[in-house]
Amino acid sequence: MFKHAIVRKPARRFQEGITSSNLGKPDYNKAVIQHSGYIETLKKCGLKIISLIADETFPDSTFVEDTAVVNKDLAIITNLGVSSRRGEEVEIRVVLERFYDNIEYIKKPGTLEGGDILKVDNQYYIGLSKRTNKEGAKQLKVILERYGYSCITVQLVNVLHLKTGIAYIGDNNLILTGEFINNPIFNEFNIINVDKDESYAVNCLKVNNYVLIAKGFKKLINSISNLGYKILEIDMSEFRKMDGGLSCLSIRF
Repeated sequence: MFKHAIVRKPARRFQEGITSSNLGKPDYNKAVIQHSGYIETLKKCGLKIISLIADETFPDSTFVEDTAVVNKDLAIITNLGVSSRRGEEVEIRVVLERFYDNIEYIKKPGTLEGGDILKVDNQYYIGLSKRTNKEGAKQLKVILERYGYSCITVQLVNVLHLKTGIAYIGDNNLILTGEFINNPIFNEFNIINVDKDESYAVNCLKVNNYVLIAKGFKKLINSISNLGYKILEIDMSEFRKMDGGLSCLSIRF
């Protein structure tokens, strides 16, 4: 069960961040309202929120998930794959030091972002992407194996991060879209395949007794509901414009 979540309010420079969505510029005021709704939803899931003020130095800094990989045993501070984002992790590290005795680091020349890391029970899937390189994945694997976790790397082709196209919602249920469909790495799971028109919603989030999903994707909502999960929908329109999803906006532990 998750007890805490770290979040950061969007910077006023939010629309200057990195994106390839071609969906237009986000509305800052609307993004702040949506972010507040996201926080309230996490509270409904039973989490205590650690809310950091906006950091105007880094337009992408609301996407805190990329800065750290955490579990019950340790926190790993990442080395972000885009130089313009390096430094976002500094304040995150200070917060995590309050909760973790064991803190490890991904070091140059390794790069790694939390959006490329999917935890399934005691196994981790590490996406090799433009943001997470082989050296970063190797360092993470060495660290995690010391703590008894196993790791599998997944080569990405088109998506930004691993969790852009895959989500684990517990009970052996895995949600997939695009290049991950029919990948034999995932044959052991009960697979929910998602069509291209709802691919954005794949980045959903299992938080304690609920599955959080972006608002407006009825087919996937029905598929998840039919498995017996309780669902909470969240409006994510402004974050979608910046290639951001539900998991990106918090570090949960």
